[in-house]
Amino acid sequence: MNSHSKSKLDKILVILTFSIIILVLDQLSKLYVLHILDLSNKLIMVAIPGFVYLKMAWNEGINFGLFASGSYNTKIILIAFPTIICLAVLFWAIRQTDYLIHLFAASIIGGAFGNVLDRIVYGAVVDFLNITCCGIQNPYSFNVADVSIFLGAVGIIFYSNTSNNKSDIVS
Repeated sequence: MNSHSKSKLDKILVILTFSIIILVLDQLSKLYVLHILDLSNKLIMVAIPGFVYLKMAWNEGINFGLFASGSYNTKIILIAFPTIICLAVLFWAIRQTDYLIHLFAASIIGGAFGNVLDRIVYGAVVDFLNITCCGIQNPYSFNVADVSIFLGAVGIIFYSNTSNNKSDIVS
């Protein structure tokens, strides 16, 4: 195996390992909230008074419940589309030279697959984190996967713009 192949394999292993860690953390948090805290029956619990609540929400759509029709075709699209995006992110990330970019990409991939797994297992994404502040009630909940996707995307956007990270043009 030449050094280029080994390097590519190392990148893939880093990305997949970190993606799996994110996926496992996301799924463990959801199992805890659903089956130990029984949030699906309690619906809301205070985590940090006046700021963080565990507020159960089954999201059949995308962000903020958009496109939540509940139809079979919509569910298939909401499983297939993130999977395709994750593959594109993976192939893009493999061409990058900076391992921090690999971790940001893995964060997106792991989080997206966490939500995809929810759609397969539960028919909807398990959302339970709710941040409320300053007397304003936030009607939306999110989960560990959503945080991971957000941090990965923000990391890629800002880090890519501040670093000399360039794609390897020649593969």
